[in-house]
Amino acid sequence: MGATMSKNTCADDFSHYSVMASECIDGLNIDPCGTYCDLTLGGGGHSGLIAERLTSGRLICVDTDITAIKAASKRLERFSDRITYVNDNFRNIDAILQSAGVDEIDGALIDLGVSSFQLDCAERGFSYMQDAPLDMRMNTSDPVSAYNIVNELSEEELKKIIYTYGEENFASSIARRIVKERQSAPIQTTLQLVDVIKSAMPAKAKIGGHHPAKRTFQAIRIAVNSELEIIEPTLRAIVSRLSKNGRLCVITFHSLEDRIVKQTFASLSSGCTCPANFPVCVCGKTPKVKAVNKKPILPSDEELQENPRSRSAKLRIAEKL
Repeated sequence: MGATMSKNTCADDFSHYSVMASECIDGLNIDPCGTYCDLTLGGGGHSGLIAERLTSGRLICVDTDITAIKAASKRLERFSDRITYVNDNFRNIDAILQSAGVDEIDGALIDLGVSSFQLDCAERGFSYMQDAPLDMRMNTSDPVSAYNIVNELSEEELKKIIYTYGEENFASSIARRIVKERQSAPIQTTLQLVDVIKSAMPAKAKIGGHHPAKRTFQAIRIAVNSELEIIEPTLRAIVSRLSKNGRLCVITFHSLEDRIVKQTFASLSSGCTCPANFPVCVCGKTPKVKAVNKKPILPSDEELQENPRSRSAKLRIAEKL
């Protein structure tokens, strides 16, 4: 079971603040004749900035959310001669490029954050501030929703998800309370879940700081969309498709994502892994990329004033060798 989209959706209001837009465009080092991928189209902000710098080049825009594609294609209609839209998950980058008849790309951008539209549109069930059916699917045709996670997993599975993906210290008591509450009736809406989470936490944990449900909602959203598992294999697949000197820009929004990106880039940047006492290399491994920025790029003070949601964002850039 999952949330259904009502007839009066907020699709027409689909918008998304383009986090570190100028930093991403600079990072891609765009060739006007090159081929690029925006693998998380969202509201189309980054895509518009890439497209306007292309002349004979091509931009492939990908998003799992068909609502994003419909809204962005209207907003970017003036660039229709150079943009191809694909409704798919970026994890399928090889199939996407093969279908588009593309062997190599000159750059790619991934923004791993949830769009402001998805957070603010109550019917999508991402927000712990508005009541809606439990959903949280970025692709509303996917079979597993937040409803399934909350109502069907065991207490131990819930605890693991909430602790691992949400880094929530009260994961054990929250999981226990969820299982207890759903015994009488399924937990069906976001605010029902918020009340259950709050009831499982000590009073002092609900005073100040983040919303009590923030970490748990993050964890469930990550589980629903398999967000962390797909990062490393996707980055490696993209790098294999980059042309020499091609760039990959990745924006993350929490430590779990950033750690995976950092470690993957480090692995792709390393060469020989033979023991130091080997007289010659036998592994044959060579660096595939180099880090453009040793430390992650952070939002400017000006951007933080305009969009506080950018506060946790980090941008890492790698260049194909």
